[in-house]
Amino acid sequence: MFKYFKRIKFIIKFWKFIPFLKDFFISKEVEVHKKAIGVLLILTYAFFPFDLIPDFLSLIGVVDDIVIATFVLERMIKMAPESLKDKYEIR
Repeated sequence: MFKYFKRIKFIIKFWKFIPFLKDFFISKEVEVHKKAIGVLLILTYAFFPFDLIPDFLSLIGVVDDIVIATFVLERMIKMAPESLKDKYEIR
């Protein structure tokens, strides 16, 4: 259970993405199905118990979490409309 909270904490550390994520889900420019995919990606990442590299291997074990979190954020950025990307200067 602690591992799931650790993953959520990791996502929150991406402080610059929090306003982007908020606007992504609130914006009327983002289609509903894209919002649903975003929620599904976040929930899958937060609650999927499988790790490619176990976390008990210290720093190396966190690498797969970083890769997956980066993948999730990257997908959401690609789904975002151009106006939202321009607002947060994200590419």
